[in-house]
Parts: sequence; C-alpha cells; structure tokens
Amino acid sequence: MILDTKMQATNHILMIRPVNFKFNEQTAGNNKFQVASTETNIHEQALKEFDGFVSMLRQNEVDVTVVDDTLQPETPDSIFPNNWVSFHEDGSVFLYPMFSENRRQERRNDILEDLKDKFEVSHVSDISFYEKQYAFLEGTGSMVLDRINKIAYACLSVRTDEEVLNNFCMLTGYEPVTFQAVDATNFPIYHTNVMMCIGDQFAVICLDSIKNPDEKDFVALSLINSGKKIIEISLEQMNRFAGNMLQVANRMNENLLVMSEQAYLSLNAEQISKLEKYNRIIYAPLYTIEKNGGGSARCMLAEIHLPTK
Repeated sequence: MILDTKMQATNHILMIRPVNFKFNEQTAGNNKFQVASTETNIHEQALKEFDGFVSMLRQNEVDVTVVDDTLQPETPDSIFPNNWVSFHEDGSVFLYPMFSENRRQERRNDILEDLKDKFEVSHVSDISFYEKQYAFLEGTGSMVLDRINKIAYACLSVRTDEEVLNNFCMLTGYEPVTFQAVDATNFPIYHTNVMMCIGDQFAVICLDSIKNPDEKDFVALSLINSGKKIIEISLEQMNRFAGNMLQVANRMNENLLVMSEQAYLSLNAEQISKLEKYNRIIYAPLYTIEKNGGGSARCMLAEIHLPTK
C-alpha cells in the first residue's frame, strides 16, 4: 500500500489572538514548563510575539485564520487552541474535555460556524462531557497524531485519560499507543506534544523521558514500523520546547517545520541537518508565551485538515 504523505501536514492553520494573556494559576500545578513572570507587561509582550509569529507564517505562504479572543469569559490560555478542538480530513471536528475550568470556556461554537464559510464540516463530536467524570483529553496536546498511519501517541497524565483516548480512537479509527513520560525531576509530562512531534517521514522524540524500557522500545518500534526516521532530543532540549514542533505545508506544498526560536537554538548541527532533509525550518521568538503559558509554537497552531469548499 502506498501511503499519502501529504495527509500529515496542512497549510490551513487556526490561531487565537489573545486579549488577556497571563500566567494561568489553574494549569501551573501540573505544567512544570510554566514559570510566573515578574514583569508587568506580559500581555503586550505576548501579543507582539503572537503577531510576529503569524506574520512569519504568512510570509512563508501558510494560510492562517486568526480569531480574536474575547474579554469575557476570562480565558488566559486561549492562545493554545489545539487543546480544545481538532479538525480532520473527513470533515469531522472534535471538541475535548479540558482539565482546568477556565480553559473549558475556550470552546467556541462561533469559531466553528465561521470556519464553515470556507471549509466542509460534516460532523462535530463533542466529547467534553467527560469533564463531569474528571477525565480529560486535551486534543493534539494530549495526542500526537500520525495521520498517515492513523496512530495516536499519548503519554498518560492527569490531562490525558486512557478511557477518553480509547473512545476517540474508536470514533476515528486511530490506534492508541500509550506510555508514561517524565521530565528530568521525574515529574509527569503534562502533554505529549512537548516531548514528541510526528512529521510525514520522521519523528522528533525525547525517548529519555520514557523511563520504562519496554514502553520506550514499544514506542520506538511503532515509529520505525510506520516508516518514521527517529530524531532524538535530550531532556534539556525538551525543556526548551524542542519537542513542541509542527510540520505544516505552504501553498506551494513545501513542507515547513515550525518551532520557536528557543527550540531552534537548542538543536545541534546534526539534528538540524537531519530535520532539513524533510522540511525547511522556520521559527519565531516566543519567550514570553513559553515562560508564562508553558506551551510553545505547536500549541498555538490548530491544524485545519477539513476539506475546503
């Protein structure tokens, strides 16, 4: 069987422009990538980084739909839309259960309605009801999707529940690959997309974060068997958001690997050379967003794989 590698990357991206970006106390307990800043102009700095990031993507011919956040309800993490929604090539849309109460307000039906002007939406699956059971699955933060081979990689955590993951996989035909992952202090990693990234022909992953040798071998074998070249990153590089990358395509169907400046500067020459075999690397400074939000470039990008009208 010949797999269509173009299924992995899309050139349509949804981004939410923040209106009141700040350190979110509700998420900080299990997101050790978050550090409260002592600066007073956090929102202004984050907005400058956001606009610069959007401009960089558009200069590279990526189609970006920007939606402004609203002042009410208060949603300090709205800049990370990939956690509450995902868009799929069959026209389906999924809405996800979120751990933090103030993040649940990020789900906006008006955004979905506006997207219908340009894209075909066949069905909306709202699995956010799991919040009532205190079970969560925060979209493509919790899952890193191999869209070509229909595999959903997930490190289990308080934000990534195996039952909810299995339900998503049952509804979509994905195969779950689950494991435990921790940082250098053995604290559980809150989202899978900070420790791995799946491209059409490669996978960036911090295998050192998977302490169980059987789980580590299982994940590596799954990647190899699905045709991915493994490019390893260290725990230190993961802490600098080197795992939080996303492969996108531009209007010329050129593959681009999007990351933050911090992530790029953490990579060594050999890693960069390997990555450049598969895509052109583009990056932007996101230091304020990364420090206070605990997420980076990939978290800010909700891929729209829906069919266009």
